Amino acid sequence: MPVRMTLPPTLAQRIAASDRPLAGMWVCSGSALNAEIAAGSGLDIVLIDAEHSPNGPESILAQLQAVAAYPVAPLVRPPFGDTVVIKQYLDLGVQNLLIPMVDSPEQAAELVRAVRYPPEGVRGVGSALARSARWSRVPGYLADAASTVSLFVQVESRAAVERVGDIASVDGVDGILVGPADLAASMGLLGQQDHPEVVDAVLHAIRVGVELGVPAGVNAFAPDAAQRYVDAGAAFVLVGADVQLLARASEALADRFIGDGGAAVRSEY
Repeated sequence: MPVRMTLPPTLAQRIAASDRPLAGMWVCSGSALNAEIAAGSGLDIVLIDAEHSPNGPESILAQLQAVAAYPVAPLVRPPFGDTVVIKQYLDLGVQNLLIPMVDSPEQAAELVRAVRYPPEGVRGVGSALARSARWSRVPGYLADAASTVSLFVQVESRAAVERVGDIASVDGVDGILVGPADLAASMGLLGQQDHPEVVDAVLHAIRVGVELGVPAGVNAFAPDAAQRYVDAGAAFVLVGADVQLLARASEALADRFIGDGGAAVRSEY
């Protein structure tokens, strides 16, 4: 007899069941090994990125398999919110999607349709061939598929912040994630995520999420900024990335053991 499977809870379900904000990190290297290391760290979320990282379907699949043994929620960001790409990610077994650059409720509603089977949506039916249903080993998958997927959308432009309440209110959107870097750029403040106007916009989006009962998360690698947003009611916060941690830690080793001479040597290559 084949093994009958029960899929793990979604990120939305984990947030709802938690009595504290969740914390996570990005895995941007495309490495299944790094993803597994992050999954065993004690953090709640591992965000596998394909928008700004060298990830394709094969490497995303490998990372999902690597973290599956750990009590962590893998959240996957495709490069853009395309219906065909979303279908492929869902069939890979992605349960938690983060879609970048969502600026309107109309766009959010189309994304909801992309993650649902007809008649509520347009997701293609291929679960018998796919990891999503563990090749038909998840009983009743087609009927219950919507409950096994959570959809988060990124609010990362001035236009999105102005309509954040409408975006977050779309039925089927499970949460929002504010991206201060792109938000700052859209406000004419490129590279100034800590500018007071940007901070106010992030805090506004979080407050709207709290008022609507929709989880709002934020990207904040600086501990003080992360704490500020948690104190404001953020339901989850992303506090680092594998590539960023490696870059800063390796630089610290070079500074300690080589010093200025090491900086001079590195500048030659």
